Amino acid sequence: MINATGNRMTQEIQRQSRMAKRIADKQVQISTGKRLQRASDNPVATTRIADLARSQANDTARAANISLGISLTSQADVSLRQMSNLLARAKELTLAGANAATSAADRGTIALELASLADEIDSMALAKAANDQPLFASGANMAIRFDDNSIFAPVPTRAEVFEVGGVSITQTLRDTATAIAAGNMAQVAAGNTAVDGAINHAADMIAAVGLNAARLDRLNENSAQRAISTAEERSSLEDTDLSAAIAELNGMTLTLEAAQAAFARINRRTLMDFLS
Repeated sequence: MINATGNRMTQEIQRQSRMAKRIADKQVQISTGKRLQRASDNPVATTRIADLARSQANDTARAANISLGISLTSQADVSLRQMSNLLARAKELTLAGANAATSAADRGTIALELASLADEIDSMALAKAANDQPLFASGANMAIRFDDNSIFAPVPTRAEVFEVGGVSITQTLRDTATAIAAGNMAQVAAGNTAVDGAINHAADMIAAVGLNAARLDRLNENSAQRAISTAEERSSLEDTDLSAAIAELNGMTLTLEAAQAAFARINRRTLMDFLS
């Protein structure tokens, strides 16, 4: 009788101890907001969470690259459109300079303005981006990784933008200015044609940068969606559902308190019976 009673008491104490441990674990889950406190809680989920964490770190770095790419294409677009406007003005000037009725004084004024336009375009070629690096690379362009399958340079190189057929646009403007000032009509005509080529080239560069900008916008949308999906999956594996956890904690606490009260009553009765 005594042995049987002792065994039941031991079993009940062990059961209540296990329940108390579950309650303590649940309290930790609630206080930390994390469902898994150790890898052994759920090895499969723990491995998946680690994979998702690495994916999030990569996504964060690539999102920063996308933001940089968007900034570069935006700045380049502004510069290219400004250059296009300057070249449109250069076209007006070369047409005026090609007019035989234009006086020598006026040709001199036209030449000065063309040289000034060339200086402005030279300044654009040397512009720096927000990261303090040249907006238009002087050498080989640096390709940037935006996702697993997208690596490209968002902005053309300086030579690609500011040269046509290996000759700089600004040199063309200065040569044309010299020809206009000297009244060399053959060279002025050649310069007029070259300015047309520069205008078309600027339009091509604007289109190329625009295509890259649109591509980056799509990559940015995909990156944002992927980040949301990854965060949701990680949260479902890792984070505590507070409402459910609190309800479960309350239920376990009530169960343990009831078991402890019942155990105390039974234990007292058994002891009195034993003494009698």
